[in-house]
Amino acid sequence: MSLSAALLAAGPTPSPTPSGTTTPAVPTIKDAHESATQAATWVEQNWSTWLAIGLRVLLILAIAAVLRVVIRRAITKFIDRMNRTAQAVDGTALGGLLVNVERRRQRSQAIGSVLRSVASFVIMGTAALMVLSAFEINLAPLLASAGVAGVAIGFGARNLVTDFLSGVFMILEDQYGVGDTIDAGVASGEVIEVGLRVTKLRGDNGEIWYVRNGEVKRIGNLSQGWSTAGVDVTVRSSEDLDKVRRTIGDVAERMSKEEPWNELLWGPIEVLGLDSVLLDSMVVRVSAKTMPGKSLTVERELRWRIKLAFDAADIPIVGRAPLALDAEPTADPTAGMAAPSAYASTTSPQSVAATPLAPPSVTK
Repeated sequence: MSLSAALLAAGPTPSPTPSGTTTPAVPTIKDAHESATQAATWVEQNWSTWLAIGLRVLLILAIAAVLRVVIRRAITKFIDRMNRTAQAVDGTALGGLLVNVERRRQRSQAIGSVLRSVASFVIMGTAALMVLSAFEINLAPLLASAGVAGVAIGFGARNLVTDFLSGVFMILEDQYGVGDTIDAGVASGEVIEVGLRVTKLRGDNGEIWYVRNGEVKRIGNLSQGWSTAGVDVTVRSSEDLDKVRRTIGDVAERMSKEEPWNELLWGPIEVLGLDSVLLDSMVVRVSAKTMPGKSLTVERELRWRIKLAFDAADIPIVGRAPLALDAEPTADPTAGMAAPSAYASTTSPQSVAATPLAPPSVTK
């Protein structure tokens, strides 16, 4: 029996009036004493239940808070260990093939923030459900409503969920980062912002592309690892190949020792050999391993230096256009056609002479 029911049962009974209506009687000291006694009895019978529920709620909240702190600290230590590993690798031969320390730090912070948010949501959500269960609240309708709402939201916002999950995996797998030049299929350019839903790219002409992460099916990162600078030099087929190789080798040696090219070049400039041989020309392929995203810069400088060196060594650079063959003169398309007939014109003398005479008119 609840406290309110006990008080109502112990209250004064109404007394009838001469008119037939009842008026509440004035409570007496005995009635008040009985009400207080029943209320005290009810509290005495249920205080243990209240205490048990309170202790259970405090225990649930304490365990949730401790678990949340422990997991967040574990995630933070894991992220710090990732940063220390990146700093140890940076500066070595392997570090040149990986992303730099600053980018790894930004990526690890983003991953840590996502993991901490997910852990807090799961722990506190579970604790809230356990607290409601401790108060003997039926959670079945609440969970059913949440399930229906989740299904409805999932169908209505499936693109949003897809974009979010794709963004999380892009960050976890380090597919690209701010400053990278990528080809995302739907757009290409330099990454200026990486979000969990949208990635911003700046195109070659300065335009900004907003690419949804769920729409990206493939990604070509042009800034990770290293790039390759390739230059094709076309010379006459009669040139001395040894002289051409020595000239290009001298250019490569000087360029490798000068700044800033000694930092942009991650490997020696190599003459790979003949790429193709034509009747009047041959193509010599030159290649070099460069810093990510600097291949075009190295190619332009290498072409400039090779052209100057070839001019000094009297080695002409020719085009790759094929030889012009002696072709026969084009025949007149009207040569095989017959001359037009004189009867084709209605005003020609032949047409006039061949026109029949009109019959004379008959007069009455």
